[in-house]
Amino acid sequence: MGHSRNEFHQNNQQSDPAAAIRNGKEVILQAFNWESHKHDWWRNLEKKVPDIAKSGFTSAWLPPPTNSFAPEGYLPQNLYSLNSSYGSEHLLKALLNKMKTYKVRAMADIVINHRVGTTKGHGGMYNRYDGIPLPWDEHAVTSDTGGWGNKSTGDNFNGVPNIDHTQQFVRKDITNWLRWLRNDVGFQDFRFDFARGYSPKYVKEYIENAKPIFSVGEYWDSCNYKGSYLEYNQDSHRQRIIDWIDGTGQLSAAFDFTTKGILQEAVKGQLWRLRDAHGKPPGVMGWWPSRAVTFLDNHDTGSTQAHWPFPSHHVMEGYAYILTHPGVPSVFYDHLYDWGNSFHDEIVKLIDVRRQQGLHSRSSITILEAQPNLYAANIGDKVSMKIGDGSWCPSGKEWALVTSGHQYAVWKK
Repeated sequence: MGHSRNEFHQNNQQSDPAAAIRNGKEVILQAFNWESHKHDWWRNLEKKVPDIAKSGFTSAWLPPPTNSFAPEGYLPQNLYSLNSSYGSEHLLKALLNKMKTYKVRAMADIVINHRVGTTKGHGGMYNRYDGIPLPWDEHAVTSDTGGWGNKSTGDNFNGVPNIDHTQQFVRKDITNWLRWLRNDVGFQDFRFDFARGYSPKYVKEYIENAKPIFSVGEYWDSCNYKGSYLEYNQDSHRQRIIDWIDGTGQLSAAFDFTTKGILQEAVKGQLWRLRDAHGKPPGVMGWWPSRAVTFLDNHDTGSTQAHWPFPSHHVMEGYAYILTHPGVPSVFYDHLYDWGNSFHDEIVKLIDVRRQQGLHSRSSITILEAQPNLYAANIGDKVSMKIGDGSWCPSGKEWALVTSGHQYAVWKK
């Protein structure tokens, strides 16, 4: 089994960036989808802040807040302009103030793998940044994407200039920008976009210098398939994510793409997949739960992009799994707010159970059943749950059913 870590070995420094990781009580909302830029987003979200807080979310991940060549925000240009297709700087600050009032942390989407230039330079490419703050030249761009910098320390994001993090002036400018987002703008948490694109040691440096309360990286590569069949053993996939977390000095969590890949196949009548060869959950959650941010869908996998969507008629089974299990669960905006009140209320009920029963990212888990049509587990000896159409309930009079729905049920002690 790949190396997992002693969860409790933590240094106890003041303003320690891993404080929220230690607490383990985080529940994250991804507060946007791929189409949000069309809907006056900062104003739309501001109205929902009271409900987001009441629902039990500790943090809301917002779309990239800075000026971007593409409206979704993932082709940044002027990093210091907070006027974007999601709304003006003024509206963003109003949203962040309201979130602060309701004690929901704002998570910034940090897009620092690539940056679209303003001017054509070397090779006739847009690899200069003239006329805007951080006026870098071609030395800030990796040599493999048309610049004069060094070769990339990760995978290329094709089609646009990739930032060369090996350059000290680049890292200094990015660090100052992250500190500005953290200390002046008011973002408290970071989500690192396309984390495969540059070495995790730079993420470590950025976290140490900007001190977000909680960080999570998007290290997304393909699960192990034979043709279109998902292999049972995904250990090499989760090990790559764990290696990335290690590379950040263990300061960042990572999205648990392994769990997503396995869970969305499992709910189609293959629930045996949810127990690995050692009897543990088969995703990153099974090896290093305090660093595993579990989720069903996001703006890439679901929404209108639908690159790798969770089967829609099994979504509540998916939430019954991640919201009762170890790890740091994340809920997708669409499921909470666009799919109707009953989905909203069922998800919130599961978050309530998680909080009332004191479940957290490191809660112990015993998997009791993992058959094609039935999965059952006991978490922290405080919650029992089952998903699938097989019938099951925990033995013992001390268990009371707290919530149930289509092919899922949850009991508490």
